Amino acid sequence: MLMGGAVLPMLPFDRSGGVAHAQHGGGGSAEDPQSCDYWRNCAIDGFLCTCCGGTITSCPPGTEASKVTWVGTCKNPKDGKDYLVSYNDCCGKTACARCLCNYNERERPGYRMGTHNDINWCMADKQTMYHCTVSVIVGVSNA
Repeated sequence: MLMGGAVLPMLPFDRSGGVAHAQHGGGGSAEDPQSCDYWRNCAIDGFLCTCCGGTITSCPPGTEASKVTWVGTCKNPKDGKDYLVSYNDCCGKTACARCLCNYNERERPGYRMGTHNDINWCMADKQTMYHCTVSVIVGVSNA
């Protein structure tokens, strides 16, 4: 019983909240932070905070960044370098429901938690409601 209680918050969930609209139909700009095609969004799954009152790196007012995240490696088309991007869920309000993006580039199965994006990462925080996701650069490849 204790194990089931510990695993349940980490089960995959649908971030769309039943909202039916295009996830990433292409045609967006790799330089527009409000576009699913923005280069940092290569492994994002969620609502862009840039469409929800926040920025690419900060949560909207009234929400706070999750303490745990998943990561992806995205190539910046301007400089051709690969960047390690941390995707932080912003928690504390109901789902934003704007600019839903779901890219799964290099996503790994759920047993590789750090590279799996179908988890409600707000479950590790006091405020467990998911609102939107930010994309923060945490490293760059020297290769």
